[in-house]
Parts: sequence; structure tokens; C-alpha cells
Amino acid sequence: MLPIRLDRTRLLQAVIAALTAWVAAAPAAHAQAKLDARYTVTLGGIPVGRGGWVVDLSENQYSAAANGMATGLIKLFAGGSGTTYSRGDVVNGQLQPRDYAATLTISKKKDEVGMTIENGNVKEYTAKPPSTPDPERVAITEAHRRGVNDPMTASLIRVSGSGDPISADTCKRTLAIFDGRMRYDLRLSFKRMEKVKAEKGYQGPAVVCAVSFVPIAGYIPDRPVVKYLTSNQDMEIWLAPIAGTRIAAPFRISVPTPFGDAVMEATQFMAGPRAPANAKAL
Repeated sequence: MLPIRLDRTRLLQAVIAALTAWVAAAPAAHAQAKLDARYTVTLGGIPVGRGGWVVDLSENQYSAAANGMATGLIKLFAGGSGTTYSRGDVVNGQLQPRDYAATLTISKKKDEVGMTIENGNVKEYTAKPPSTPDPERVAITEAHRRGVNDPMTASLIRVSGSGDPISADTCKRTLAIFDGRMRYDLRLSFKRMEKVKAEKGYQGPAVVCAVSFVPIAGYIPDRPVVKYLTSNQDMEIWLAPIAGTRIAAPFRISVPTPFGDAVMEATQFMAGPRAPANAKAL
């Protein structure tokens, strides 16, 4: 059990941040594939949030954006909402982010981050308000901002080769992430295969990856939430395919907490090719 400092407000921050980091957006022009997803978030089986995520993929560019909000009893304690977006280029089939921004509002307190990225290296970033100065905080250096993805781009898993994009190999990777405040890795490993069925859209196999959180910089080691996430061995992400691509996206995310499992799961997962702008309706 975590110390009492991990209260409902802090837990809500974590839930909404996770929701908006992983889950609607202005479409990119001439997109060849599109994901239109809607998610619900529960804590111990009780609804606490909902959100949406739209991803547009073209031959040379992509855009992704999301919004989320607290619902139910959690909203009474600390109303929260968030938005996030990422956009960038598609180079040799790989997604390379250029711009990322996220805004999280909890109890009228706003947290904003923004980044510009070039070839996987963060060129500029801002965080408002700035992180509280603390001598125990692991400093972020220029090296920590190299070879990284933003949280949203990192969640779009590009599977190389010509085999099934939903397989054990999909999980064999480490995601290097910088979110404007913290540099961390998410280490994925294969756990099992499952069958999923959204209320609207995708039905079929999903690959379940175990997730390990590895903080690298920008964090305070003694913070209870950092210790909890670092030691948590039961976090999972379920990945499903974006039809017409070799990209897998989150269908379900599960994070055990002292208050029960925090689960984000798709109720809608509409993925497929996007009709050209000049296509005639059938």
C-alpha cells in the first residue's frame, strides 16, 4: 500500500495523464489510414473517465490527437480534463515526430508542455509551470533528449517485416520517451494473446505486452508514485492493428493501483483505409 500522499487527486492526475497520453484530432490531408477510437477509464471497476483518439496516417505525414475528461465520483473530488496532440513525418515507414503538446487541468490548475523534435532529438521544450526545484531531482541533460519519442507517437507501434503485425514480436521493444518533464523508458515484453471485441469496430486478436516503467531523468527517486510504478510488475498494454498499416495501437491498458486496477479500454476502435478527398460516395 502506498503512503497516504497518493490521494484521489494524485491518482486522478495519473489516470487522466495516462488517458490523454494514449488516447480527437483534425484529420491530416490525403490520409491513407485512420483510427477513430473511443475509450472508457475505470478504477476498481468504477467509471472515472472517458476520452477519444483519432490518428491519421498518410504516405509522408501523420497526426494524432486526443482528449479526455474525468467522470463520475472522481469528478466530484477533482474535476479534470486534458488534451494532447502529436504530428510529424513518415520516413521509410517510421513515424518521426515534429511537434507535441499536452494540457492537463486538475481542480483549475493547468499543466502544459510543448516540444519540437527533429530526427528523434528534442530541439526545444517548455513546461508550465516549471517543475518544482528539488536537489533530489535527477537532472535532464541534452543527452536525455536524444533518440526519443513523445508519449503519443511512442504508443503507435510500427512492426517491421512482412509477418503478422500482431504477434509476440510486436512486444519485443523498449520505448524511449520524453514527455516534456520526464525522460523514461517503457520496456515491453510478450505476455499472451487475447481476443477482443469493441462495441463498435474491431473484433479480433490482440497481443498483450507486459510493461515495465524505467525512470531515467526529471524525476525525484523518493516520490512514492515513482517507486510504485518502478516496482509494479503487472502493468499491461493490449495492442490491436490499424488496418491497412503495419502499426498497432493500444486497445486496452491496465495499471494496478492500491485502489483497484486502473483500466483504459476501447469501446470503439474503427480502423481502416481513409477514402481520398475526391472519392465518390457509393
